[in-house]
Amino acid sequence: MPHNTYNPPWFLKNGLKMTLYIAFKASRNWEATTPHPEPVYQEKIFIGAGGVPIFGIVAIPENPKGTIIGTYGITGDLNNQWFLRILGRKAFARGYAVVLFDWRAHGKTAELSPTLTSDGLYEGEDFVRIAAQAKVMGCPAPFWFMGFSLGGQLALWAIKAGQTLSMWGEDLGLDESDIAGGAVICPSLDSKRSLYYLENHPFGRHIEQAIARKLKKLAWQIHSYHPEAIDTDAIKRANTIWNFDKELVIERLGFSSVEEYYDASNALYLLPHLKKPTLILYPADDPMFDPAIVPDLQVACDRNPEIDLILTQHGGHVGYISSKSCQRQYGDCDRWWAWNRVLDWCDSRE
Repeated sequence: MPHNTYNPPWFLKNGLKMTLYIAFKASRNWEATTPHPEPVYQEKIFIGAGGVPIFGIVAIPENPKGTIIGTYGITGDLNNQWFLRILGRKAFARGYAVVLFDWRAHGKTAELSPTLTSDGLYEGEDFVRIAAQAKVMGCPAPFWFMGFSLGGQLALWAIKAGQTLSMWGEDLGLDESDIAGGAVICPSLDSKRSLYYLENHPFGRHIEQAIARKLKKLAWQIHSYHPEAIDTDAIKRANTIWNFDKELVIERLGFSSVEEYYDASNALYLLPHLKKPTLILYPADDPMFDPAIVPDLQVACDRNPEIDLILTQHGGHVGYISSKSCQRQYGDCDRWWAWNRVLDWCDSRE
């Protein structure tokens, strides 16, 4: 796989432009940009860490060669997270069983349980438990954990949980060797630094506020399903990402401050400890994250031979739309460069 040779169309050689294009243009016409049809999914309610019900969808091709389990970023649900649905289409077309799920406090999982997010601390175990239950359904090993943005952080925690399975999950009917590793695109790695960066960047403030409004809407939705579980006054005070975690999340998880919570869930600290093959695709021009994270990411990956880091100059946040010449270079059937590289990498591990 040729590394670091991603090229976007000329008009998207800017991280912010790519990110806005993904949000407002690609999100409307994505189905016309890939040749792969939607698999026929069956709905499944999995049981995650602590007995939390997790809603997911499962598609199993004939003679599957492995299973991909994935989720999405900070907001949304399975119905509108089209970038994840592209993964499902592509993976199924390559012969993988696919499990996609609404993570804690999102989509139909939020209807099933008022349990709020933990940014990987419990979601990592959720991935592993989903793998065990998917195996019973006929989804075979090897299992690959995947996500993007904050979902990428969750998937990194899942890899960590998978490599310690013998310490906590002997009753699951899953061996540590069943979990192959994972791949992430534009993962959140240091929430504290990146949130400070957004809040102090002229355009970043608008991004932060847009996300905060979606989180507030999410909290009101959970309240509508479980009115006794969330204090309405706390929701009213949750006008920033930081305050959402302060008012609604940290006390339930036993943290005394948002800083303590972000330090505990920091995925950058995980990287030296990952012992299973891990692919990280990270664009240096991602406008969502502090650029100062990039050299720390490089150092952490250089010191861990299990991590393959593809650090690109361009790509934006969960964008990676490739130019026609880039598609020809790789022999890709469409413009979704990042998912094509992820699946090529998984195939190479067979």
